[in-house]
Amino acid sequence: MEGINEKEEAQKGSSPAELGKWAEIQDTLKKRVITVDDFPWRLASQSESEPQQQQLKYVGGVDVSFSKEEPSMACGSLVVLDLLHDLRLVYQEYTCLSLDIPYVPGFLAFREAPILLHLLAKMKKDASPFYPQVLMVDGNGLLHPRGKSVVYSIKCPYQLSPSLYFEVFPWPGFGLASHLGVIANIPTIGVGKNLHHVDGLTQSGVRKLLEAEENKAKGIITLRGNSGLIWGAAMRSEQGSLKPVFVSVGHRVSLETAIEIVNMTCKFRVPEPIRQVISVWCFLLMWKASRISTGGSTLSMSDHYSAVLVAFVRFSEQFQ
Repeated sequence: MEGINEKEEAQKGSSPAELGKWAEIQDTLKKRVITVDDFPWRLASQSESEPQQQQLKYVGGVDVSFSKEEPSMACGSLVVLDLLHDLRLVYQEYTCLSLDIPYVPGFLAFREAPILLHLLAKMKKDASPFYPQVLMVDGNGLLHPRGKSVVYSIKCPYQLSPSLYFEVFPWPGFGLASHLGVIANIPTIGVGKNLHHVDGLTQSGVRKLLEAEENKAKGIITLRGNSGLIWGAAMRSEQGSLKPVFVSVGHRVSLETAIEIVNMTCKFRVPEPIRQVISVWCFLLMWKASRISTGGSTLSMSDHYSAVLVAFVRFSEQFQ
């Protein structure tokens, strides 16, 4: 989740060289995104395609929040719910630390992913029986503005002199849910509460879709951009609601499956794994942690870059 004082943080900025490194890493990781179902379990609604194939049971939720009093103080939290037992909470963990990494629009994952990777790594190391089979991330996956564009140049046959016609087609983006999923090698789903404006999709445009007479009874509205590309879906838990959540593919889960899992875990507007992970206790912990003047840890910009740069070696092997 983006920081409470994100505008102030963004103003601090990063050097062009640092942003260039981040973009390079992001584009490299993006090549490994899997946008179709790639997991060993099945949903209760699906037939058993393989002998003894287990049903999806453990659904995780992760979030990073920031203290109002101390914007550099971050709290990463992880919860796991039991889908087969009325979404019972079976695991929760958190970590609080000081971050020396500014918020940069389009690069949120470079601030938050290391905290969440630490929580997942701890769970792996402890051999927890509740390790999530799929992870909901409070953020976006492919529904993200940091998508590259492909430019085609075509000679126009209808003019006397040759000319070039340029058409730009956006690729899906690469948000926190995708970033985390690729490095941790875990199926992830992006669940955003706010819409990123991309490929002609805007907050006001989606609101018009939700208000349209033919859509009033629909719980799911496909988000198709001007290019024809499907970026995700707006999902509302109550008929007629104008406050949906925005579901997108993270990694190793198709959009259809992502929507079904989110729908299965919704009691209110926000699915339970996300709703519970951003609960009040996390903010109370941050409030206390922000007042501890000694013994805290700080993650610097250079430390972060180094950590992400070797992610393929350390994290990928660890999460196999």
